[in-house]
Amino acid sequence: MIEVQEFRAEVRQWLADNLVGDFAALKGLGGPGREYEAFDERRAWNQHLAAAGLTCLGWPEEHGGRGLSVAHRVAFYEEYALANAPEKVNHLGEELVGPTLIAYGSPEQQQRFLPRIVDVTELWSQGYSEPGAGSDLANVSTSAELVGDEWVINGQKVWTSLAHWAQWCFVIARSEKGSKRHAGLSYLLVPLDQPGVEIRPIVQLTGDSEFNEVFFDDARTDASLVVGEPGDGWRVAMGTLTFERGVSTLGQQIRYARELSGIVDLAKNTGVIDDPLIRERLTNSWVGLQTMRSYALATMDVERPGQDSVSKLLWANWHRELGEIAMDVQGKAGLLLDDGAFSEWQRLYLFSRSDTIYGGSNEIQRNIIAERVLGLPREARGN
Repeated sequence: MIEVQEFRAEVRQWLADNLVGDFAALKGLGGPGREYEAFDERRAWNQHLAAAGLTCLGWPEEHGGRGLSVAHRVAFYEEYALANAPEKVNHLGEELVGPTLIAYGSPEQQQRFLPRIVDVTELWSQGYSEPGAGSDLANVSTSAELVGDEWVINGQKVWTSLAHWAQWCFVIARSEKGSKRHAGLSYLLVPLDQPGVEIRPIVQLTGDSEFNEVFFDDARTDASLVVGEPGDGWRVAMGTLTFERGVSTLGQQIRYARELSGIVDLAKNTGVIDDPLIRERLTNSWVGLQTMRSYALATMDVERPGQDSVSKLLWANWHRELGEIAMDVQGKAGLLLDDGAFSEWQRLYLFSRSDTIYGGSNEIQRNIIAERVLGLPREARGN
């Protein structure tokens, strides 16, 4: 296996050689709250990465990956962020459903789907949350009934990121009538381009739409496209969630550092850097960023109860506070639009309000830590 530093240098040089021409115009585009930016062009860039063997780096070689270590993947994401390369469009396939299929899928499912994730010819969305089952995923009511050689699916999913660009969705559905909570759920792979699926984009505070409502009205998928055993969907779904917050978080932190640096520059330009309170908040943000990095590195290749919840609380609250600092640094100017458009810092403030909600709200993360790590009594829940 190539040495980490050699691989890091290889990635750095490849990015320098390839983020040129039309691809150079994509620098810094995409990511949460900005997925609408040059989506098709970023997909072409993602496919260019795939052709160079720079997708699915940690996957086993027999499944199309390179079998690289956590340290190699950390090096890639750090160099990728330092180069200000555009956000990839294939995160849900590469980092969530792909590893899930490797861990739980049948050989036929692996052969059908993994190559198309590696080369970015099929995109995925996540069908977990529902109007009555957001952070409390066990309350899922979308149903799936096995009729002949197909699953027939009825129900609604919400906050389904990128569904309007995706070809497939991995869906948690209740496949055993009368079952409750964690029992009787199945993890299904569902094609979105069919008459029984309606996708409605949801308009965000920023005016953009990157997540959706998805309605299933007798939608169908093949009987063989259940991952794991029917009724065992909760175990598979929790397996997917363990892959969700991986090494890419270190690249995310480099982007956070770039945002913080930009706000510091703005504070210097406007003179508010001389305000002791602003200066203290910026200093605290820098300290928080170092804390996030230290925690991520310390837990990257170990599995500890609640560590994903701790990580989520760290970055979500930090980023929301950064958005608030950005508004305070701008002062009154932050309340005005430029020709009807939001500035970079206004967008940061608006979208970061959702950081403490999506991917599991603060309240849910604290419950997980309290119950599973500290052993405190479970919170009272309704039936």
